[in-house]
Amino acid sequence: MSLDSLKYIAIEGVIGAGKTTLADMLAKEIGAKTIMEEFETNPFLEDFYQDPSRYAFQVQMFFLLNRFQQQQKLIQADIFHQKIVSDYTFDKDRIFATLNLNDKEMKLYDGMAKIMEKEIVIPGLVIYLQSSTKHLLNNIRKRNRSYEKNISEDYIRGLNELYNSFFFNYEKSPLLVIKTDELDFKESKEDFKDILVEINHHQSGTHYYVPQK
Repeated sequence: MSLDSLKYIAIEGVIGAGKTTLADMLAKEIGAKTIMEEFETNPFLEDFYQDPSRYAFQVQMFFLLNRFQQQQKLIQADIFHQKIVSDYTFDKDRIFATLNLNDKEMKLYDGMAKIMEKEIVIPGLVIYLQSSTKHLLNNIRKRNRSYEKNISEDYIRGLNELYNSFFFNYEKSPLLVIKTDELDFKESKEDFKDILVEINHHQSGTHYYVPQK
């Protein structure tokens, strides 16, 4: 596997992991189009962080429909002729739903999601940015987004556990797991270069990259 041969790369991680930053950097490196998660357009997001139980279903359904519409555009873009880097996978929506929805809501969500999943394009490579809860919280506080001010440590910890469990069992496509606590790929050219090397060396299955600092 090499960056030149990859047509569709998706980057995943919990809130604050650096998905969008890495997606943008990779896209510029290989001349790819980006498909970014449009979380800021969700009108229920800020209300959800203030009162999760009341707004969980609304925020989740908005994300599900929005991400599905983006995936439809991805298919129309014809990934066989254009390289694409995304800062999320469609699978991530189910991770959030598992944490946020009650049993009745999850049953309704699950029925809709399964219909949509039949039309989703599988990435040629998924990169999972694995971070400690402490590292994620530090990044969230640093970027200081208004709608994230009420995110609790317990919520991030629970989400982080779900992500780790999901990607521990992930088999849909080749997976590169990168431990990010000791990386600063945004500011360090060497750190970013090391990630490019790991992508080029990855062949199939799951590979773990734990930088030694």
